[in-house]
Parts: sequence; C-alpha cells; structure tokens
Amino acid sequence: MSTVTLKRTQRIHPKKFALWLGIGTVIMMFAGFTSAFIVRRAAGNWVEFELPPLFYMSTLVIAMSSIALFFAQRAFKANHRLQYRNLLGLTFTGGIAFIVLQYAAWMQLASYGILLRGNPSGSFVYVISGVHAAHVLGGVVLLGLFFVRALPKPDPVQELLSEINPERNLGIEMLSVYWHFVGILWLYLLVFFHFYK
Repeated sequence: MSTVTLKRTQRIHPKKFALWLGIGTVIMMFAGFTSAFIVRRAAGNWVEFELPPLFYMSTLVIAMSSIALFFAQRAFKANHRLQYRNLLGLTFTGGIAFIVLQYAAWMQLASYGILLRGNPSGSFVYVISGVHAAHVLGGVVLLGLFFVRALPKPDPVQELLSEINPERNLGIEMLSVYWHFVGILWLYLLVFFHFYK
C-alpha cells in the first residue's frame, strides 16, 4: 500500500500580489524619472542649485512616521487598541506634515528663482517630488481610513466583528509595506537629488 502525500503550496494573497505589483510599477516609474533626469542633465543647459533645507526636514518626518507605524502594527498584533490608534494617528499626522513640508520646500525653491516652468533641473525636482508627494497623499488617505476604523464602535457586536475580521491584519500589514516603501523611496530620491543636483 502506498502513501500519498499532498504538498501544500504557499500562495501569496491576491491583494498582497496586487500591492507588490503596484510597488514594482512605481519603482519602474521613478527609475524612468531619475534616468531621464541624468540624461537631460548631460545634455547641458542645466542650472545647479542647493536643495531646500525643508526637503531634509521632511525626510526626518517621514522616517519618524514610518517608525510610528512599525510600532502601531506591533500594538495591533498585541491587541493594544489604544496604543495602536494613537500610533496610527501619529503616523497620519507625520504624513500630513511631510506633505506640508514638501509644499513649503517648493515655495523655498520658488524663492530661489527655481520654478516649475524654468530650467529643466528645477522642473525635474518639482515633478519627481510632486509625484512622490501624491503617493504619500494616497497613503495618508489610507491611514485616515484605518484610524477611523480603529475608533471604538458604539455597538459591542460591531466591535467584536471588527476584531475577528482576518482582513484587518492583512490590511495593516499591506498599509505598513506601502508606507515604508514611500519612505524609502523618498530617501532614495533625496540622495539622488543631492548627488545629481
């Protein structure tokens, strides 16, 4: 008599696959942007300028918000609801602060005479940082939705159903991956701008 063993294959959740596919697409888009930046810079007629200090400050803010989300995810897994909600709110606030600092940095660029419609060097910085800020804004919207979901429910049955929903764990995991990705992407872009200004 022979024994048949079934080997179970580990599959990635379709939503996780979609997230990673989206991240891959964003990586390709920014690789295209930075490649175009390098090629256009080599063509001449390129004004070099110092990056606004607020770009560096916004880097610190997004890094801190990423750390807050890391601990929020740990609090979620440990079922520390209040700590989870507070850290999620801190991450959300950090995301808003990042976008505000980016806008203020663009105003600093304009005060230096570096305009969107001016020299291509400035145009590239505005477009690349602007597209990145749009991705951060998408993350901020998601953080806001997760924060609202983390608020206590008036109905205990709704609270219980919310707690046992397996999609919640997947959701916070995917949100964390996305948020850490946009933070790392900004760090890459800042280093890129710094060395190729």
